[in-house]
Parts: sequence; C-alpha cells; structure tokens
Amino acid sequence: MTDDAMIRLDRVSKTYADGTAAVSELSLDVGRGEICVLVGPSGCGKTTTMKMVNRLIDPTSGTVYVDGQDISRTNPTELRRRIGYVIQNVGLFPHQRVRDNVMTVPRLLGWDRGRARQRAGELLELVGLDPAVYGGRYPAQLSGGQRQRVGVARALAADPLVLLMDEPFSAVDPVARERLQTEFLRVQAEVGTTVVLVTHDIDEAVRLGTRVAILREGGHLEQYAPPADLLTAPATEFVAGFVGSDRMVKALSVMPLATDGLEPGTAQTAVSADVDLGRALVALLAGGGRVEVRDGDRSLGVLTAEGLVRQAAARPAG
Repeated sequence: MTDDAMIRLDRVSKTYADGTAAVSELSLDVGRGEICVLVGPSGCGKTTTMKMVNRLIDPTSGTVYVDGQDISRTNPTELRRRIGYVIQNVGLFPHQRVRDNVMTVPRLLGWDRGRARQRAGELLELVGLDPAVYGGRYPAQLSGGQRQRVGVARALAADPLVLLMDEPFSAVDPVARERLQTEFLRVQAEVGTTVVLVTHDIDEAVRLGTRVAILREGGHLEQYAPPADLLTAPATEFVAGFVGSDRMVKALSVMPLATDGLEPGTAQTAVSADVDLGRALVALLAGGGRVEVRDGDRSLGVLTAEGLVRQAAARPAG
C-alpha cells in the first residue's frame, strides 16, 4: 500500500443476501492522478467495486478510503458531490441546455451562477466543444460522442477528487470511440484527476490505464499492474488467457518509441516522434521496413524493423 493513494480498498468484500460473492477480499491502491482500469468478464465485480467508492453500494466488510478518509464515516451525499460520475448512456438532463447540465453540481455546491457558468464554458472548451456553439443546445441536438463529452465536462465541473467512469465509451461507434479515448487522455493529463474506469474491453484497458486491475468471477484480483507488465508478464494463466494470445503485439501499443539509436538518413514514410511502437510497426510495414522519425519539421533519423525489435526487447515493461 502506498502513502499517497487517493483511493484505497482494504480487504473489501461484498456478499449479497443470497450468499453470492460479488467482490472478495479486494485490496488495491489508486495513486493521485492515476487512471485505474477495472476489467474482467461479466460477473467479476468490477462495477460493484467502482460503486463502492462513492457508496452507491456499501461493502459487507473491509474499508474504502478516499483521500485518506474512511468513506463509511462520511455523509454519502457530500461524498458524491466530491466524486464525478460518467456512465455509458451519459444521463444528461434532456430538458436542460448543455451549459446548464454542466453547471449542475457547482450550483448544488452553492456556486453563484456567474462562476458556475464560467466554469461550464471552460470545461466545454476543454472537451472540444465551443460553448458559444454548443452551450445553448439541448442533449437531443448532439451526437452520441458529443453527449459523452458533455458528460465528462459535467463530471469535472466542480473539480472532483475522483472521477468514476462506467463503460463510458461503449455506446458510440468505433471511430468516435477512439477519438473520445484520445480526447479523454488529453483532458485527464491536463486536469490530473484520479480516475477509476470500468470496461470489458482489454484493448481499451491497456490504452487508457496507468494501471489495470484484472478481476475474475467473484471479484478476485488476478493482477494489478501497468499495462505493459500485464501484457509481457501475465501473473496467472487466467490473465494470459484474458489479455489474449496477441498480447505481445498489444504490448507494442504501450511502449513509447525511443529516438536514440536511430539510423541516419530519410525515408518516404514518416511518423511523429511521440508515437508508440505499435503505430511505428504499422508505418514500417507500409514503408517497406524503413520509416523516418520526425519531431515537427525536424528529422531525427530512420527506424528500421531491426531497430524496432531491439527497442521492444530492451524495454518490455514500457
């Protein structure tokens, strides 16, 4: 257990009245500013675990701490006002304009209307929606992806300690989903909020997570580690099967491209220096085994297939 954890689950269990164990003796920490992704098959307790963080569900035993406080000793309503919540179908108020939706929690916390309105505008800009264009619209006038962005803005509006996200991107098409994931990572990096995100998709988990918790049926924790560690060194056969036989290919997507050791010269195909090894591999295949690495307008050198293999072997843990 770390001393700087924003969220701490200490031997937490949840058993229902019929004796079914949803979560069993679960202990994990989520550091400040981290994105913790809970992933696993149906019935593994990932949504139950997340809901115990804001007391939508109380544990049968064990203790949940948020910002060092035992949440069983806090008022549930006050706790939830300090925790943002984003769900699959967004849950925007249909008869309120977008700006008023985002202002909801700040107004509940007693912010004056001017301050709440200013904050709503800042958050809409942050998630890529011009408040002058979208602030006066109703949710029905937005696309699914736009509604999801508003949901994120609303959840962040009162500077929450923690952001909980339950399958937030699964209701949109694959192209919009990837854009939303990219936008979410940008926003989270800017605001630094601690996030617990539930998904059933291992690809989404390894793309978004600072650390990923893989659960099996009954809420048993199989492994909790950075994505590259899960993919290159699965702790159990269950984890290895869950992440898939192509896990080494997936691992490339969480390994940053290193720009030292590039060969001199240029190539017809180019990639940005900030890509991961997975995208570099795609470019190498398209470029006949040679790809130029560029930092803006500046060429840093050429990556070859042999160079990519060396990088992957030298940095298995990302």
